[in-house]
Amino acid sequence: MTDLSERHSTGLTRRALFYGAGGLAVAGAGLTGPASAQDAAQGGQAVAAGLRGNINHSVARWTFADMDLADLCVLGRHVGLGAIDLCGPDDWPVLREHGLDSSMCNGAEISLEDGWADPANHATLIDNYTRHIALVAEAGYTNLICFSGNRRGMTDDEGLANCADGLSQILPIAEQAGVVLQMELLNSRVNHPDYLCDRSAWGVALCERLGSQNFKLLYDIYHMQIMEGDVIRTITQHHSWFGHYHTAGNPGRNEPDDSQELNYPAICRAIRDTGYQGWLAQEFVPRDASPDAAAQSLRDAVLTCDV
Repeated sequence: MTDLSERHSTGLTRRALFYGAGGLAVAGAGLTGPASAQDAAQGGQAVAAGLRGNINHSVARWTFADMDLADLCVLGRHVGLGAIDLCGPDDWPVLREHGLDSSMCNGAEISLEDGWADPANHATLIDNYTRHIALVAEAGYTNLICFSGNRRGMTDDEGLANCADGLSQILPIAEQAGVVLQMELLNSRVNHPDYLCDRSAWGVALCERLGSQNFKLLYDIYHMQIMEGDVIRTITQHHSWFGHYHTAGNPGRNEPDDSQELNYPAICRAIRDTGYQGWLAQEFVPRDASPDAAAQSLRDAVLTCDV
């Protein structure tokens, strides 16, 4: 279950926003509204010209829940983002209007707790993912998130075998469609008790068992700092199986600044040096969720990670 460290000031959680409704009713006060997609793109290009171009920047939709999606898109373009993360089909038209990609699609999963580890979920998940893979491919996107779910008493080996059995039934569909399924690594100590895919080694073993370039791991730096640390060495050794990255400061899941323990410039240099061409998505919860403060936090986070 998501605890208070993943809870937005409005009381909304990642789970509550996971299916990508087209944004909340709260307008992004203090932001310039999108006069047109062209205006947004021009503003984004002007600011993004100051970035180094080595990192493809994104932001998780749920962490800016108080901001209307269209306003988040405008802000994103102004700070140099190329995409919004964790968006579903209802959100995609808004992203397209503002010239942004959907860097990690969602909507096929049951929940973070009920995933591929439990064979009882396989029939529903196979049906969901078969339909959603087609939607993602038709929209021209690449990444689709998935979850192991909770272990509920099963061993690592049992859970791995169950996940491999279920996922192998949809991987040929993903391969044919050019869609990459990405299982997220989450911590089971603080935020998601009993979650199975909670260590890099277990996730890498699943990748090796499946043996497909259309199955990768979403390496969440915040979560893996809590579970195992040694982030840079892990990225360097296993980057071939990491298809996506999430950021946040630890402890607290707030801004990736100098008040927390992760050295994000060094981590991002390590990611850059692997030759990674995918997305790095900010998934921190702003300490101050007011529109102007949250916007500044996002600007600062992008600059911190732009190496």
